[in-house]
Amino acid sequence: MPSSALADLRSTTTTDPDGHPAVEVSLTVSSTAEDVFRVLQDGWLYALWVVGASHIRAVDETWPAPGSRIHHSVGPWPLTLDDATEVLRVDPPWSLELRAKAWPVGTAWIRLTTHPAPEGRTEICLAERADGGPGRHLPLAAQRVALAPRNNESLRRLAHLVEGRHG
Repeated sequence: MPSSALADLRSTTTTDPDGHPAVEVSLTVSSTAEDVFRVLQDGWLYALWVVGASHIRAVDETWPAPGSRIHHSVGPWPLTLDDATEVLRVDPPWSLELRAKAWPVGTAWIRLTTHPAPEGRTEICLAERADGGPGRHLPLAAQRVALAPRNNESLRRLAHLVEGRHG
């Protein structure tokens, strides 16, 4: 990933479809939205770019169709927790909306979007908010402290995969 992409990391506030505030980070890559989505639609790559995901146990054959799931483990071995992430909505190559579970921590609403950027580049936005379990009670400022650094690193990893495959 070019060092200039690191300077493009940003953190803002957005809303989920129900109007709840969410933490959003973004990064611009030197690839197309289609290139980004090719990585997103391969559920077996999820643990390579999502910080905290440690092992993919199974990916539904219909991934990333709505209702399909990635069955994953989170955390370091031997303290892993088995759970799943489900597709809520998808609009290839522009958006992928997910519900991630990591009990007993809770659940999270996640949206990945792509937007054309100058010079044939693509901006990737990753929005997230805790929406179930104990985490949903945290104010947005506290969620930002936990989510922004983690999701910035996830975007860096995703950018490496996208640009390594298609750059």
